Amino acid sequence: MFVIPKTSYSSFFRPLHRTDYNYGYLTCLSSLTWIGDISAAQFEQRFDWMKTKGKEWYYCIVIGDGEKIIGAATMIVDRKFIQNFTTIAHVEEVCISSSHQKRGLGLLLIKALNALAMESLGVDKLILNCSEDNVGFYEKCGYERAGVQMRVERKK
Repeated sequence: MFVIPKTSYSSFFRPLHRTDYNYGYLTCLSSLTWIGDISAAQFEQRFDWMKTKGKEWYYCIVIGDGEKIIGAATMIVDRKFIQNFTTIAHVEEVCISSSHQKRGLGLLLIKALNALAMESLGVDKLILNCSEDNVGFYEKCGYERAGVQMRVERKK
């Protein structure tokens, strides 16, 4: 069974809560990419959807210092028909606030997702996309290059 690791540094290491809009979750994510103008009500609506309709697919964990979220990561589980019903997890939105980087917290998040995926959920493989700047970090976490990312975007 997956156990959330204890860390002497952070005040909490836990699943994302519905109230985390108020504790800087989106501010933490903004260290990774742009967020947009999201209200507390919109955040709660998305959270509720993920907890009800997406509860078997979405896993979000956060690290906090005091009452402020300083790190986060999301995993999306994909159950396949191919390869004898393999299960793959996509690691997304791994971020540590800029003032708390280089302290091992990103590694802690990745290790926690890996353990949750493989030990508790029976995931066969975890995959992620990252920038060239982050390849070294993910290699330290045990990931290796595999394939090429492609995408198409909806015109806005």
